[in-house]
Amino acid sequence: MRQHLKIFKALSDKNRLRIMKMLEVKAMCVCEITAVLNLAPSTVSKHLSLLHDAELIEDRKEGKWVNYFLPKKARTQEATEMLEFLRRSLEDNPEVLADKEKTIAADRMELCGLSVKPSD
Repeated sequence: MRQHLKIFKALSDKNRLRIMKMLEVKAMCVCEITAVLNLAPSTVSKHLSLLHDAELIEDRKEGKWVNYFLPKKARTQEATEMLEFLRRSLEDNPEVLADKEKTIAADRMELCGLSVKPSD
């Protein structure tokens, strides 16, 4: 029952559901998720921590970034079933659709302040 409770707690927040739907589009760093949701980085990090603890998302460090993504194969049957359900859910929700557009447009180089500035 413990795994069920972790999953239900992780998905009991609107912003965490939005993050899950965004990660269906692409792997994202905290800067990108923060920009799409318009939340503080610390808030996004807490949301990601709960989703990770429930084994609904994974992370991988790549250079300067930690990328968050949906697992190709979940570690538990409960997580597998919930990920399958989520993939079929909220597809016509206006907020989710808007988030998907923002997710596609999110440019981590610009958002994370690492873009190359032209020389004077």
